[in-house]
Amino acid sequence: MVGLRIKTVRRQRGLSQAQLAHPELSDSYVSLIESGKRTPTPAVLELLAQKLDCSLSYLVNGVTAEQMEDIELALGYARLALENGEVSEARTRFAELLTDNNLTGLTKLRQDTEYGLALATEAAGDLDEAISILARLRAEEITAERTVELAIALCRVYRDSERLSEAVEVGEQIIGGPTRLTWTDSLVELGATLLSAYLYRGDMLRARQFAAELLNAADVLGTPRSIVAACWNAALVAQSAGHEEEALTFAERALAVQSENGQPRNLARMRNAFGALLVRVRPGQAQAARDIMQRAMDELAQTSASTVDLARCRVELARAEIILGSPSEALGQIQAGQEMLPGNVRVLGAEADLLVSRAHGALGQVTEAQRQARAVYDRLAPLPDSRRAAGTWYAAAETMEMLGDSDGAVEAYQRAMACAGL
Repeated sequence: MVGLRIKTVRRQRGLSQAQLAHPELSDSYVSLIESGKRTPTPAVLELLAQKLDCSLSYLVNGVTAEQMEDIELALGYARLALENGEVSEARTRFAELLTDNNLTGLTKLRQDTEYGLALATEAAGDLDEAISILARLRAEEITAERTVELAIALCRVYRDSERLSEAVEVGEQIIGGPTRLTWTDSLVELGATLLSAYLYRGDMLRARQFAAELLNAADVLGTPRSIVAACWNAALVAQSAGHEEEALTFAERALAVQSENGQPRNLARMRNAFGALLVRVRPGQAQAARDIMQRAMDELAQTSASTVDLARCRVELARAEIILGSPSEALGQIQAGQEMLPGNVRVLGAEADLLVSRAHGALGQVTEAQRQARAVYDRLAPLPDSRRAAGTWYAAAETMEMLGDSDGAVEAYQRAMACAGL
């Protein structure tokens, strides 16, 4: 394409190959370049651009410097909209930029734009479409850095969509490959995302081993990003193993490092997760946990947080409200969360149904509470067996038993045991 553009501009200028070549180059060399049989060096390209009175950017990329500037500016505005939490605006801007024909030959900028569109699509809650975009990008020729970047996003979206086997496969393709990679911040973050998929799926032995490996890698790197990723997921593993105070210790370290060095979105997500862990481990500190999560909610609203992040924050706030004896407040939080929750995020949706049930039970509305508890069946039944699903079935059984629905409780306990492989 470079040779074709040189030939086109040369003819537009009314020059022969010999005239363009003289005196620095031979006309045969120019002919070879124009026919695509030789690749000009950067110095030769710069010389030809000067002699043709056109921009080097046009010869290399097929766009003028002004067009390149316009594209980069549009991409910057789209990214800014996403960072500021204007998800719909960002998604529109990324999509419109992809219709620009000048972007076709600019591989890196086009891939940057598609990646941005995938993140905006994920943030809007359209997880299936985000997966489609990310998978398409991974099939292209991409840099090693972008390979890891895409794997992190795809592993995360698969996990949030309850497609745990696919999440694990994406992470293991890179981290568990035949060549042992040197740990970097990006690889530790990918490892942390993979670890959460192990936990959701119930691979506890692998999760514990991998958590220790990530902690060692973070200690060697000593970077804030790696420490946060490793410590937070070590907290999740410790909680799953019943070591709740140890989990809080890891989580507090992760939050402290994130508070000093993290981006607003990641800090808000970490703050909400810490508050959710605190309310579970120390119910007596539910008020403090609620205040932490409310702050996180306010911060998330100002960032590119996904609808899943926002819904999860609402659900955890509702849990704190129920413990604090405010079931009506809890119902308001859950309703707001359910309205933004994608339909394919089934386990979180089931957790929200159970909290609605408990809130109605606290208000003395037993019939409605029982109905809401039974709604869990529609959420969880289509899912493959996993540790996370087992835990939610068990919570549903406890809720039904508390509400006097013995038959429903028995069935839910049986489902929990089946998911756990018992």
